[in-house]
Amino acid sequence: MHVNERSLIGQEVAGYYIEDIVGKGGMAVVYLALDPRLSRRVALKILNPVLSVDDRFRQRFILESRTVASIEHPNIIPIYEANADADGVLYIAMRYVDGLDLRRFIHDRGPLPLGPANRIFAQVAAALDAAHAHDLIHRDVKPANILLAGDHVYLTDFGITKHRSSISGLTQTDQFIGTPRYMSPEQINKEHIDGRCDQYALACVVYEALSARLPFQRENDIALLWAHLAEQPVPLSHLRPELPPQVDAVMARGLAKAPEQRYATCTEFVTALRDAISGPQADPDALLGGGLVPRPGTSPHSGPYSMPGASGPRSFPGSIPGSGPGSGPHSVPGGSSGPHSVPGSSGPHSYPYGGPPSGPHSSPGFPGTYAPAPATRPAGRGKRPGRVPIVAITLVAAVAALALVAFIVFSHRGDTWTRYQPSPAAPIAFDYPGDWTARTHRDLFAVASPHATEFESLFVAGPGADWSAISQVIADDPEGASGVYVQISDTLDPAGDSDSMKAKMDSLLPGTVDVGKPVQDQAGNKPATRFDGSLIDQSTGTRLGFVSYVIARQPKNMLVMYFCAKSNCDDATQARFRQSIQVS
Repeated sequence: MHVNERSLIGQEVAGYYIEDIVGKGGMAVVYLALDPRLSRRVALKILNPVLSVDDRFRQRFILESRTVASIEHPNIIPIYEANADADGVLYIAMRYVDGLDLRRFIHDRGPLPLGPANRIFAQVAAALDAAHAHDLIHRDVKPANILLAGDHVYLTDFGITKHRSSISGLTQTDQFIGTPRYMSPEQINKEHIDGRCDQYALACVVYEALSARLPFQRENDIALLWAHLAEQPVPLSHLRPELPPQVDAVMARGLAKAPEQRYATCTEFVTALRDAISGPQADPDALLGGGLVPRPGTSPHSGPYSMPGASGPRSFPGSIPGSGPGSGPHSVPGGSSGPHSVPGSSGPHSYPYGGPPSGPHSSPGFPGTYAPAPATRPAGRGKRPGRVPIVAITLVAAVAALALVAFIVFSHRGDTWTRYQPSPAAPIAFDYPGDWTARTHRDLFAVASPHATEFESLFVAGPGADWSAISQVIADDPEGASGVYVQISDTLDPAGDSDSMKAKMDSLLPGTVDVGKPVQDQAGNKPATRFDGSLIDQSTGTRLGFVSYVIARQPKNMLVMYFCAKSNCDDATQARFRQSIQVS
């Protein structure tokens, strides 16, 4: 089969009906296609037929693409199928959602605000570390492969990954796999590579995202590759003066020429970067930074946006980060928002009483209390009382009655429960308190909590999450720092031990996971394996306890978790929630 860009539009390829081109590069073309078997649109990536000539490459491509498809991670673009068609041409079918990549965003908007930048880097690092845990190396980390969908980030183009045991940086046809602008020295030298080569590329992306310029800019690829091997970039703090000098030290380590001098993981790198940016006395409001653009009256994940001028192979999920209302499906928003308030903060408080009055009638024993001298009553008929005291007494009684009603209402709020209805992300029904909010994050997970927005942002960020907002919630409303989290995953094993459960949870959940021994239990209408433990942010020491259940179901198992800001979450709410579970 000859791949001639637009000639395939309207044709059928490997059971998919091609509708349009959404991107192209030197090695592949990405099409919008319809999968009639499931009535869904996909991003169909068709590789250059030249690559299919190499039998070893074809076999490795299919094997490793299927391995990527088996990785359950919220920041890795889902792969539905990877194979060769009847003519031997390689293709991958991936999730398709309109969106914008980081390359286009930097081109249109310039350097990223620090808060959103931290969140983007953390999610990319989490995706890379998850791939490295499966012995896969991306090898082509660049802004064009980082897709922005609201507050959610996807890393894509895992179709030309490389197993850790491989040696050469070239294909059998002597083509580099990677992009010279972001290529690590060990890739250039065709040395043995591991996940730290992706960390080097991520550091190049970080440099570009924070400065809107590459760490090395040269007139030709030979000079560029030499710069990666032997030269040092201009310190970031020289290009962006508001960055502290500590950032330069973190970047120097991430961009170290020798892999052993870099950080152990990508998450460790971006965590060190976040801490260097924020400093020990950082204002949480400045650290969070809010969305990339204001979006009054919209959901954090509303509205598809397609990417004008797309180039390079990729699929496109979601909307432009922080897109506001009124933007059409092909628009790119302008302007950025200022810092938002920290979730859970209540702002300045007024006090119920003013300062003490001054004057000759103030009482020395009770400052601020008006104490006039007793009046002398004239003899004869008593004076009719005035209307003001009666009105005052009536108002006081009314206020007391309202206070009593409010007390009764709020003290019984916990008695009102709401039922979560099953969704593709969480095929389960359960009860949760009526004053909580439930949020379903695309088809990835569901969360219910009094602070659902903050916890949704925490869980979607994965292991490298920024806990600043949650730390504030716990400080302001410790009783409200609780909730339910549900995710389906075929990598979780109800028969697993503590070590295997910790390894899986570490790749899925924010922070470091501490988990106890498995206990056989019942979760509503299903037998389940119970694991008690906690999520810990190593940077701040913030901790959330949890009671979790792994439930066996087809086609994927389910993780159901009740969390709280206590070491023991086995309370009445958890018991009511557990008993109410109905797995669909």
